[in-house]
Amino acid sequence: MTQIATLIMPGRGDTDELLYAFAQQMLARGYKVRGLVQINTEREGDHPCDMDVQVLPDGPVFRISQNLGSASRGCRLDPENLELSVAAVETSLVAGADLIVLNKFGKQEAAGRGFRDVLARAVADDIPVVVGLNAMNEQAFEDFAGGLADRCAPSIEALTSWALKALDASEDMVA
Repeated sequence: MTQIATLIMPGRGDTDELLYAFAQQMLARGYKVRGLVQINTEREGDHPCDMDVQVLPDGPVFRISQNLGSASRGCRLDPENLELSVAAVETSLVAGADLIVLNKFGKQEAAGRGFRDVLARAVADDIPVVVGLNAMNEQAFEDFAGGLADRCAPSIEALTSWALKALDASEDMVA
């Protein structure tokens, strides 16, 4: 059984919504889910770049985007809050995890930072991981994962099926 499931969805925010719903479902089933999901919160104005993430299961929320003002021509991530969110996820792993859900393998991870250590630790500890990808970082992820990942259909049913199989396999390895 592979350790990592990935999904790619075309719509902006679709992966985030699916991963959030999936994480909530697995928490409701009684699994110890750790990681980071993007959440949609109320925003002042309509800043399309605002990205708020929550540490699972019910940890702090971080704004990982910078507000560059209405005249800006792009989105920029906040490196300090990104590091704080990674540190919060690493700290949450002390309490143990059955499953890790990460909103994205992005530019930080492609550059060797971000959640790469969390992913490597999960694989070493036989903890299944579900991670969102975007097409820009797909090759960097493939290079990192080295064949340890399955591509899941972008549905809660497909993710749940994969996770339950992976969790059964990881329990068998412990026994």
